[in-house]
Amino acid sequence: MIRRNRIAIAVAGGMATVLALVMWSTNAVGVQGTNVAQTSGVEAAAAPGDYGYDTPAAAGTDAPAAGAQTSGAAQPPAAAPAVSNIRLVAKTVDKMGDVVQDGDGRTLYRFDKDTPKPPASNCNDKCAETWPPLVVAEGSTPQLEGVDPALVGTVKRADGTTQVTIDGWALYTYSKDPGPGKWAGQGVGGTWFVIQPNGKRNVQCLPPGVTAPV
Repeated sequence: MIRRNRIAIAVAGGMATVLALVMWSTNAVGVQGTNVAQTSGVEAAAAPGDYGYDTPAAAGTDAPAAGAQTSGAAQPPAAAPAVSNIRLVAKTVDKMGDVVQDGDGRTLYRFDKDTPKPPASNCNDKCAETWPPLVVAEGSTPQLEGVDPALVGTVKRADGTTQVTIDGWALYTYSKDPGPGKWAGQGVGGTWFVIQPNGKRNVQCLPPGVTAPV
C-alpha cells in the first residue's frame, strides 16, 4: 500500500514538472512575439515614404516658404518718358532747303535773342502771341522724323510751360504764316530765322534789306 502511494506521488510530481515547463515555454514565446510586433510597428511608422509621400521639411531649414519671393527676383524696368503728340519733322523743301516742321506742316523758327547754352527763351507775353512757342507736357518727348534725338531737349519758360529745343534753341511757329509749309517769318526783325534740323539758322529766301547774320 505504501509502495503504491509513493509511485502515485512520484508520477504526480513528474506531471507537475512537465506542466510547469510547458507553461514557462508558452509565456516566453508570447513575450518574444509581443516584442517583435512592437518593433515592427516602430519600423513602419519611421518609413512614411513607403506610402507614396515624403516627410515635411524640418522646422528651421533653408527651404523657402511657398509663394515667397527670392532676393534675386527681377525688378520692373523704369517707366519710359511719355511720347507727346507733338512732332518734329525734318524736310528739304524747294527754295528754302533744310527746314523743320511740326506735325501740321508749320515751319519752325529760332530767335537770335534766345540763348542755347544754357537754353533760355526770351520771347514772352506779346512776343509769344506773335511767335507761339512749341510746347509739350512736362516729362514727355516729341515724336521725331529725321531729327537727331541727341539734339532735342526742352526748356522751362517763364510761364511754367515746357518748350521744345533743338541744339538748345527754343522752337516757335509764326502766327502770320499763311499756311503749312510757308515761311513768312523768315528774317523778321533780323532776329527770326527758319531753323534747320541741326539747330543752325537757315538763311535762304531772306527778305530785301535783311542780310545773313555772321
